Amino acid sequence: MNKSILLFICLLTIVTIHAQNTIKGKTQVNAGIGLSQFGVPVYIGLDFGVHPDVSLGIEGSYRKHTNSSFNANLLGIGGNINYHFNSLFKIKSTEWDIYAGATLGYWIWNWDNNFPGANESGIGLSGQLGGRYFFNPKWAINLELGGGTLSGGKLGITHRF
Repeated sequence: MNKSILLFICLLTIVTIHAQNTIKGKTQVNAGIGLSQFGVPVYIGLDFGVHPDVSLGIEGSYRKHTNSSFNANLLGIGGNINYHFNSLFKIKSTEWDIYAGATLGYWIWNWDNNFPGANESGIGLSGQLGGRYFFNPKWAINLELGGGTLSGGKLGITHRF
């Protein structure tokens, strides 16, 4: 009888620890600035947990670049999928969220003149590696390298609902 109770308590503890790291059913809004060779992009995105370790999202970004030769605007819209490694790496802390994924996006370039090195609008695929630190249950600082509708990376905040 005591072994059954001990086994039940152990299983309950494991399930509870795993449930604290799950992202399924949670929605997050992300916003911040990015890194780019063409201006300083701003972005906003929405992620929704569809599995304990997988989220799907949508993101938009905008940047303006001006120099003596040309002016350019770039609007990016994309959808992403991320795998969250907390369960795989056995990260029991609910403050950390480590993830990697891919983004399929569409970039719209707008140039004010016929600059010979102008990029064209089009579809792009990119990868990202990122992490969040939740300093309270609803708010986090987010750092991501690569990917998204930005190039290079991004730094921002996350609000979880």
